[in-house]
Amino acid sequence: MSGQGLFIVLEGPEGSGKSTLMGPLAERLRGAGADPVVVREPGGTRAGEIARQALLDPEHPIGIYTELFLYLAARAELVNTVIIPALAAGRVVLSDRFTLSTEAYQMAGRAIPPEVVRPANRAAAGALEPDLTLILDLEPEIGRARQVASGKRLDRLDAESAEFHGRVQQYYLAVHGDRVRHLDGCLPPDRLLHAAWAAIVTLDPERFGPGQG
Repeated sequence: MSGQGLFIVLEGPEGSGKSTLMGPLAERLRGAGADPVVVREPGGTRAGEIARQALLDPEHPIGIYTELFLYLAARAELVNTVIIPALAAGRVVLSDRFTLSTEAYQMAGRAIPPEVVRPANRAAAGALEPDLTLILDLEPEIGRARQVASGKRLDRLDAESAEFHGRVQQYYLAVHGDRVRHLDGCLPPDRLLHAAWAAIVTLDPERFGPGQG
């Protein structure tokens, strides 16, 4: 795998620590000789940031299918204009959320049928799949307490019911596979970074193993 593009995604419920992990993990990649392209969903392009504002604005509710297709439109633009070109150039792409978020939030959280969500999700991603998905596991009430403690202004999804966030968390917990690693979102930041880095080294030891970088 060394020398090829590498697509790494951070996933998890609200307040699980993705944003806290993203910066140090990107810096660790740089220290190992990679220059990661760091993106977020929705966002990362002009169209994506416009969609993000509409999606997260707590003052303006939108329908669940409007929500789904705004997320998908933002993703399609990001994949085609940023992620695929970066991977083709051999870059490491580090993304805050990807297709799994749509399954967790719109399919499990909103109860939109899988036969609607999954094909649309694949189309928006251009069938692209992460090489590694790191899921930060955290109970919804702990995530909410973290948001309150930090003084974050709750966006439209943050403010959803405890039942909604419970369905999202349960979906994440049930996801497993060769390209998936679950991390304990309760870990201190330094230990969480260590666990995330260990998963990346396991994925590509030629590029990131001991003595590399």
